[in-house]
Amino acid sequence: MPRCSACRQSKAIFPFTMAFQPIVDLKAQSIDSQEALVRGPEQQSAYHVLSQLNDDNRYAFDQSCRVKAIELAARLGLQGQLNINFLPNAVYEPKGCIKLTLETAARHGWPLDKLTFEFTEQESMADTNHVLAIIAEYRRHGFKIALDDFATSYSGLARLADLRPDIIKLDRCLMKDIDIDRNRRVIVANLVRMSQELGIKVVAEGVERREEVDAARAIGIQFMQGFYFAKPSFERVQFEADINWPMSRISKPMKVEPVC
Repeated sequence: MPRCSACRQSKAIFPFTMAFQPIVDLKAQSIDSQEALVRGPEQQSAYHVLSQLNDDNRYAFDQSCRVKAIELAARLGLQGQLNINFLPNAVYEPKGCIKLTLETAARHGWPLDKLTFEFTEQESMADTNHVLAIIAEYRRHGFKIALDDFATSYSGLARLADLRPDIIKLDRCLMKDIDIDRNRRVIVANLVRMSQELGIKVVAEGVERREEVDAARAIGIQFMQGFYFAKPSFERVQFEADINWPMSRISKPMKVEPVC
């Protein structure tokens, strides 16, 4: 499949690089995957990078992110799944626009089934059918699809029903103070139960305190990401020995009332 015209005409853009933050598997006490997060070349924030996006460079940036993430992950010896954020609105033709990703993965010996593509629930999607076509093409190559920042948009459940991702990542707005906020515990517990029935993997994002870890684990969340475990590391991947693991187990699970 040849590249689309936008691929062939894509030009170089502003400099950027990546930091990596692990997603941990508490049951296995291992790193499940690591998310590639954009940073400026002098460790500037993601906002510094993303604020330079416009309609003229959005496509080139999306393509460059994939290349940079795979190249760095391979060079740094990342183990497990690599999570890459992508912009559905920057994908013009799914079969053609994936060509550079496939070439980069082949060049660096990166298995396609170890790539997860994340897109945010807040991403504006004028054409759901186009996004479904992207997901279908990506799955054809063995990629996994994650819906990031879940529960930050009014269309969350409708979008979940339409897109059927492999993974949902529960936003910090739901996980914050989940140990002391009964409303959040009930909502998250039922999201976890629903996801299990749908065969969707759940990741808790933005976990910052041990009490939040315990509360999330008590209601059945196995995979977590957040400052409690590890902050993003600039141009470096992390390994199990780098993670702040909660050593003790929960003695009494929290009681979570079902939502009627």
